Amino acid sequence: MIKTKLAAAVLALALLSGAVRAEGDAARGEAKFKECAACHRLESGVNNVGPSLHGIIGRKAGELTDFRYSPAIKRSGITWTPDTLDGFIKEPQAMVPANRMPYAGLADPADRADLIAYLQKAAK
Repeated sequence: MIKTKLAAAVLALALLSGAVRAEGDAARGEAKFKECAACHRLESGVNNVGPSLHGIIGRKAGELTDFRYSPAIKRSGITWTPDTLDGFIKEPQAMVPANRMPYAGLADPADRADLIAYLQKAAK
């Protein structure tokens, strides 16, 4: 009983601190990316309404010279990692107020993990 309560407390603390992020399924993430594909492409140098996501992991926000980013994204100082993408995809306006991406966010953590797993695989 005590071990169960302790394990639950540790898990709750980890979740609150953001230390635990589920590993996603890239195949499910590919289906989720269809929503993103309305504005983004995965090919290098191919921008749409949104910038190309090719090479997104490890790239600084606002870095592509051939895309007109919002001033908010340019000054955000973000480097896109799985964790920063998770926060941005969850609630873009909360993470970078006044960014131009017209997307309310993806609330489900499993869906975000799947999408990020797909981006890690497909956007290289």
